[in-house]
This record gives sequence, structure tokens and C-alpha cells, in this order.
Amino acid sequence: MRDAEVIVIGAGMSGLIAARDLHRRGIDVLVLEAADRVGGRAMSATTTLGSRVDLGGQWLGHDHHRLTALAADLGATRFAMHTGTLPGIIDGTRRVSLASPAILCTVLALAGLGVLSRIGTSPRFNAITLDALLRRVPNATARRLLDVITAISWTTDADRVSVHCATEMIGSQGGLLTMLSTANGAQDSLLVEGIGMLTDRMAADLDGRVRTGHRVTAITRDEDGVTVQSTPGPLRAAKAIVTVAPPAPSPITHDPPLPADRVALQQNTFMGSVYKAIAIYDRPFWRDRRGGEFLVLGNPGSAVFDTTAPGGPGHLCVLVGGRAAHTLDGLDAAARRRAILGPLVTHIGAEVLDPVDWHEKSWHRDEYVGGGYLALPNPGTTDGFFPMPSAPVGHIHWAGTETATEHPGYLEGAIESGERAAREVAEALRRDS
Repeated sequence: MRDAEVIVIGAGMSGLIAARDLHRRGIDVLVLEAADRVGGRAMSATTTLGSRVDLGGQWLGHDHHRLTALAADLGATRFAMHTGTLPGIIDGTRRVSLASPAILCTVLALAGLGVLSRIGTSPRFNAITLDALLRRVPNATARRLLDVITAISWTTDADRVSVHCATEMIGSQGGLLTMLSTANGAQDSLLVEGIGMLTDRMAADLDGRVRTGHRVTAITRDEDGVTVQSTPGPLRAAKAIVTVAPPAPSPITHDPPLPADRVALQQNTFMGSVYKAIAIYDRPFWRDRRGGEFLVLGNPGSAVFDTTAPGGPGHLCVLVGGRAAHTLDGLDAAARRRAILGPLVTHIGAEVLDPVDWHEKSWHRDEYVGGGYLALPNPGTTDGFFPMPSAPVGHIHWAGTETATEHPGYLEGAIESGERAAREVAEALRRDS
């Protein structure tokens, strides 16, 4: 006897999209989530001033049509980022001139990576780390800026990414200009209600078919379907969709064992490390000064964005990636706040140190997600390049943003992968019947 036709493992964006599509096709679906909340790598919170902030994925890119359509369908309000032409580059109390040799060297290095992403690299570049390439840049400030850009873009350090991987990701994510841009780029706009509103609404619309606090520990495959062992007990279904990132499901045991290539994918990929904070103020006072968009070259290096909604209180969003994110783990909350906001005092004023509210999240410390923004391949391996494999293994199907052919690593990619997995499963059920 089956508990559902399809069991979806993971209630992040891709899992909820897959479940939603299957439910709309009249297929009985059940979603199991290990955490006590839905959303996966998306997570929103309400501030003391009543505004909404995203502690996880938040941006709608200018060409993220699926996410834009989902937001419109669920009644969310989209607004454009408040941004200047280029972010300010902060090096201590100094602001790096955009006409400086450091910026020229940075632009040339990024242009070189952009060219490599278009023409492709030979296999030998898979054994050369990005760090080895960037160390050749003849300017210390430029090298530091490139390190910060790498850590913010991919939530890891340059010595953990091969040149081949970096150029492949640049190509698959729309090119460097799209990746790094706010207006008309990957960080084009936000939702007033937060991305969490979308995942919460989809879970609610599934009417009790989402079960949080259900950690999956084992999956048994046979000719007739799958038995999914979760902490409350076993559940039976015709098909399963695993939607969590490849490194995350490795504690799940499989009977029979997964094929060697699937095991290699789990073993040869890792989740990025990222810390995110949002400081809340009565108003966006920085707009009267030098703006609120910066790349900070100190320790920790960070990226700062003005994510204030129209008419709302001021929101400053700060991202720290790679090893620098781990350095914040050993500090208490007050010290982390000083480390993050202190470098901005000289540039936008001392009031930046006194937010009305403060929200933060270290994603690499989340036991269920394991990191963010995405899974990456270890240097030198051939597993884990985008799109990551999603071919079914018996009655198990695979989704997640890393498997998307368009915009992998983004919320848009998560939606694409969920839709694709739902189509595959629906077709497989028709064939079986």
C-alpha cells in the first residue's frame, strides 16, 4: 500500500515547485523536509518595523522569467534595486578610485576570464586553481578585490575553484556582466514580501502534504517503487524526487547502492560558505551621502547592497563568502555587527552602527542546508559542473538548482529543475500505468 504516488525530499524552491506541479496534475504527492520550516535556501523574516527581509536567496534577475511569473501568480510585489552605476570600493578609510591602476588591473583580469568563458578552456585548466591565475595580477589591491568578488559570487575562495570550473560557471550563469550587475543583471530586483512568501504560500496551497521535521535516512528501490525511511517511520511511493544539493543527501543510505557516478557527484562536490546580515534603519540615510552599495576589501571582505523597498525602512544587506564567513563564527553577535558595519562609518556615517533591528544567518552552519549559495566541484575533479546530472536512478528522480540548464545556482534555476522533475515523473507514471 502506498502513502503517496510521489514523495518529494526537500521543501526548498525546487521541491515545492515539483510538488505543486504534480498536485495540479492530480498526482498524490507528499513532501518531506528535515528542517522545521520550508524554503531550503530561501528564508524570510519580519523586522521590528514590519518590513520583510530575505536571509537566503532574494534577487530576481532581469531575465528570470519563471521566478517573475511565480511572484506575480502568488501576488508578490516586485521592486527594482536602488543602485548607482558602480559600487564604491572601500579599502579601510580610503575609497579606491575607479580610475586607479587597481581597478584597471581588475577589469583586465575579469575581461580575461570572460574571454575564457566564451572560448572554453582545455582540461589542464581543471587542475589549476583560480587563485594561481589571480596571483599573477600585478597589483595587490586588484588581487584583493578579485578575491572578494570570487568569495561573494560563488561563496568560496579562489584556491577552491579551478579555472575551468570558474569559466564554466561564468558561461552558464549568463556572463560576468550579468552575474555582477544589479540593474539589468542577476541582482535586478526584489520582492517587498520576501522570497519566503512564495515558498510559504506554495506549501500552504499543498494543504497538509508538506511534512517538516521528517529527516530522510534511507531509500530502498525495487521494481514497484520506493520505500523512504524518515525519522517518524517508512513511507511507500511509486516515485521519489530528491531536490537537495548533491553534498547534502550523502547521509541517506540507498539499497541497492547508487551508481558510481552518482556517489562520485556527492563525494566530489561541496557547499559554499556564506554569512548574510541585514541591518534595519528608520530610513535609508546613506542615499543622501555616497549611496549604499560597496565592495569592502578589509577583513572580512564583503559586499553591501541597498535593499530598501519603496516607502519602507532602510535595509542594508551585507554578504561575506568563503573562509571569511567562517571567521565570523567565533565572534559574538555584537562583535560580528561591529566587524560588518564598522568599515562603513567613514563612508556613510556613524549612525550605521546603530540599526533599529539586525538579522543574520550563517548558511554553512545550517545543519539541513549545509551552506550556500550552491554546490561546487572540488578542483581537479570532473564531477559537479553545471548542469549537474539529473538522470533518474530507477524510481528516484533528481532536482535542485544545480541541475538546471538555465540559471543554475539561482532561484530561477531551482524553479526550472522542479518543473523538469515534475514532467519527468508524470511521464514515467503514465508509462508505468
